[in-house]
Amino acid sequence: MTVFDAYALIAFFQDEPAADIVEQRLRAEGEKAYVSCVNAAEIVDQLVRVGGQSEDQVNDALDWLVAGGVLIMPADQDMGRLAGLLRARHYRRSRSDVSLGDCMALATAISFGRPLATADPALAVMARAEGVEVVALPDSRGDVPLSAQSFGSTLGPKRGSAATSESM
Repeated sequence: MTVFDAYALIAFFQDEPAADIVEQRLRAEGEKAYVSCVNAAEIVDQLVRVGGQSEDQVNDALDWLVAGGVLIMPADQDMGRLAGLLRARHYRRSRSDVSLGDCMALATAISFGRPLATADPALAVMARAEGVEVVALPDSRGDVPLSAQSFGSTLGPKRGSAATSESM
């Protein structure tokens, strides 16, 4: 099972460099995919407000993911408190600008004891500091965050590589 932050699924929907890796993890046999409801809200916001997609298009895309087995996890009291504690522990405006959405993604990964897929360097550093495995994804430019690499994170294959879900 992999927990995806909002960027990972936005990249998938917009065919950004991380799309192939995200798709491989979504399709991997026996692999479950989770996203926090807070991160689902971020996906809707970004794709509608910034990406210019219609609300119906975005809802259809999320429904398609759910039909394919992606679980959108509700936020409960314990996850909310953990996300707040994570932000209090790690947020530093100048060097670790993690959002509450980032912290909710990490709280979900911690709660289920699963890896977190992200391209966000600050989130990757925070996850590793909390003992969570990071699936480092390439950002919009195709660069894998060095901060994720430096902690021995799981790296997905480069976009366009011959790797398949069976080899992951």
